[in-house]
Amino acid sequence: MTVRVKGGRGGRPVAGLLALAAGGSLLAGCASMPDSGSVNSVDSSQRADADAQVRVYGVPPRKNEQPLELVAGFLEATTSDDPDYDTARMYLAKAVKRQWDPSASTIVLDRTPQVRVERVGGDREQAYTVTLTGKQIAVVDAKHAYKPDERDYKAQLHLARENGEWRIDALDPGLVLGASEFQRIYRSVNKYYFAELGSGGGGDRARDVLVADPVYLRKRIDPVTSTVKALLDGPTTWLDPVAGTAFPTGTRVEDHRLSLDDSNALKVRLNERAAGANQEQCLRMAAQLLYTVQESAKVTDVTLQRKDGSRLCALGKEQAKYYAPDQTSGRPDRQYFVDGQRRIVSLADGDEQPRRVAGPLGADGPVQWRSVAVDRSERRAAAVSANGQSLYVTSLQSGAALGDARLNVQGGTPAKAGLTAPSWDGLGDLWVADQDQERPRLLRLAGGTGTPEEVRVPGLDGGRITGLRVSADGVRIALLVTKGDHTVLKLGRVERQGSAGRPSLSVQELRSVAPRLEEVNAVSWAGASRLLVAGSEQGGLQQLQYIETDGSQTNGSGLPGITSVRGVAAPETPGKAQTLVAEGEGGIVRLQPDTNWKLVGKEGSAPVYPG
Repeated sequence: MTVRVKGGRGGRPVAGLLALAAGGSLLAGCASMPDSGSVNSVDSSQRADADAQVRVYGVPPRKNEQPLELVAGFLEATTSDDPDYDTARMYLAKAVKRQWDPSASTIVLDRTPQVRVERVGGDREQAYTVTLTGKQIAVVDAKHAYKPDERDYKAQLHLARENGEWRIDALDPGLVLGASEFQRIYRSVNKYYFAELGSGGGGDRARDVLVADPVYLRKRIDPVTSTVKALLDGPTTWLDPVAGTAFPTGTRVEDHRLSLDDSNALKVRLNERAAGANQEQCLRMAAQLLYTVQESAKVTDVTLQRKDGSRLCALGKEQAKYYAPDQTSGRPDRQYFVDGQRRIVSLADGDEQPRRVAGPLGADGPVQWRSVAVDRSERRAAAVSANGQSLYVTSLQSGAALGDARLNVQGGTPAKAGLTAPSWDGLGDLWVADQDQERPRLLRLAGGTGTPEEVRVPGLDGGRITGLRVSADGVRIALLVTKGDHTVLKLGRVERQGSAGRPSLSVQELRSVAPRLEEVNAVSWAGASRLLVAGSEQGGLQQLQYIETDGSQTNGSGLPGITSVRGVAAPETPGKAQTLVAEGEGGIVRLQPDTNWKLVGKEGSAPVYPG
């Protein structure tokens, strides 16, 4: 059923609504505006839909529509669920109707743009210039990648008469949307690609490690097909240097529309570029598809076909676990921290009280501890001494020896703060930073026991690393960077060059993923493309929130309040209810699903999950 609603002063028809939920309706309005002079806000956000069954469609321009009303109608039409923006194109002159590319980019403003119309020349000049202004907060590029980008926004459209009617005959490619409309129209999806770890990096399974690549796609426009096509477009620009695809270059979907069958299986017919793939390559392609489509639908298996419909390969959900994105994350249900006696303790989800770990890190001895990192197999751990000067790596087994320090640095004073808390990637390598203000360094110990090697980090701009958490896939690293009196959160891309015997590592293209937080106190990975962050905006109180690795904020990201957070920990395994742990003002507190924060360790510090 299609419903057209009249609303606003002047009775301008606004978006029609298709597929209304049974017994329900949605009223929307868009006020008409004068045709010159003042600044106005074009706002269609009241059509926000809490019900995914509601689909919103724009309406064509009316006869004799004036310039400002025409621009309002055009902007309204760009927020509709029209797959190819055919209605929006009706507002454009013939010369630009097909040239305009709405997919080139999406500018996200804090609210819908303000519009000013100015006549060009005298009264006889049949043209207008329309200026759109607002406060930009982000941009989504042609590959659907979201990037925070705060600046003043200004753009112009040009209107001229065509067959007696006003039409837009010059405009920039792409879309401009208010934040509320963007959230209504788009959804965040993780595409999956294989990590490229260089020669000898990560062992035998390294080539099968999947990395999440978050993008934003339209919610209601054929979600399965749009997700598959986005995957075939390849990794986003930022991730591309460290991730690759099993699909041959130029692979495309042959079918116009993809959907799951009654058993939730997906068949995808590919063009001739994929016809020559061998069985191993085909299974890797199917794994990428299965885990990417899982973001949109509960797919049970994927079958890839040649252009003529013959089968290339099939991959079921159970078989696909070999390639699971969380295969390097471990299956953590246990948290670790430093207790009041400076020993390492653990706490399982079902435990009420922490217990000292087996081995030298939990036993009384000459060395006390500041921080700990447990590898993802939970067989060994790395710990930094209480003075911050020494890093030890040892087994979590009774009777194990502590051994000699793997790394010694100068530290223990405010000017030279020693080593940060270490972090293990899912490939078995250990990462730590030396906070020495004279010579700050990021270091990696291959296999956890290798000689510490310095990792170059261009782009620190005079800051130093005061905290780090490396992802399970080993190609992304979250860094707390301190410069002066402020600490900010950056995400870096780990690039590997050289040979297995002479590796060369660097962290490239640092990007801000929490630009609105003036001070960040703690960070933890909390999923394939999600971080748990404790920080505060300028002049604001500290908050604990989830933030996506592309800098966007997840829906419902607010968490129960807690004060003076100095450390946080969340499991990196996706798809499970998360138990969170934090170091607060009174010690270690834990937040289990559907409960409030509960104190589990007085005077404790440095909470972590394996990793």
